[in-house]
Amino acid sequence: MDSKIKQLERILQNSKSIVFFGGAGVSTESGIPDFRSQSGLYNQKSDIPPEVILSHSFFFDHPDKFYEYYFSKMVDLSIKPNSAHYQLAKWEKIGKVKAVITQNIDGLHQLAGSKTVYELHGTIHKNYCVNCNKAYSIHDIIKYKDMKQIPRCSCGGIIKPQVVLYNEQLDNDTITNAIKAISTCDTLIIAGTSLIVYPAAGLVDYFNGKNLILINKDDVAKNVTPAIVIKDFVGKTLSKINLH
Repeated sequence: MDSKIKQLERILQNSKSIVFFGGAGVSTESGIPDFRSQSGLYNQKSDIPPEVILSHSFFFDHPDKFYEYYFSKMVDLSIKPNSAHYQLAKWEKIGKVKAVITQNIDGLHQLAGSKTVYELHGTIHKNYCVNCNKAYSIHDIIKYKDMKQIPRCSCGGIIKPQVVLYNEQLDNDTITNAIKAISTCDTLIIAGTSLIVYPAAGLVDYFNGKNLILINKDDVAKNVTPAIVIKDFVGKTLSKINLH
């Protein structure tokens, strides 16, 4: 075990309250592409830029094209959690991890067993009718993928995924809970995120604790001063840590 991993294990073992703040890099080891890397969604050839397709106005103006992209690029129910998700769920169970804050919409943290998860950008697993607000699960709407149709409510309204699109506000309660978790923990692990996307990246400014840990393959955009920087995969790193 190298010295940084030993140091990280020691810090986490001595921590009373750990909060994990994760981005797309947490799920890449499960096979979900990120957004900004060379092979990421934003660098794949597309007639319409993903930032446009995944916007509030495009959803309502062109729901057919939105869902064609959404179903093909962002929804794959065969994908499973990886070692990062399972370690965090295990550490929550023994009382070490107090909350997971994620920019991902895949629901893999919950699938691995984590209970306190704040999804800043929403989730593919919750959907609602834009007319009557009736709730639908991902299983209710996935059938429309093969039918090549727009998911519609029993009232006739379009069903919208509960994901935060461009030009939409983040959920106030989720933000409040995330800020409370970050501001009261003694150790914050920032992992698998370049800290480019705001307002999510701004939440780390609320950290007042002792240990800031950064695990990411690349440099981050935000000026932070971590206790440890580990440039490696998140799951690979966390799987080497043994907490009790």
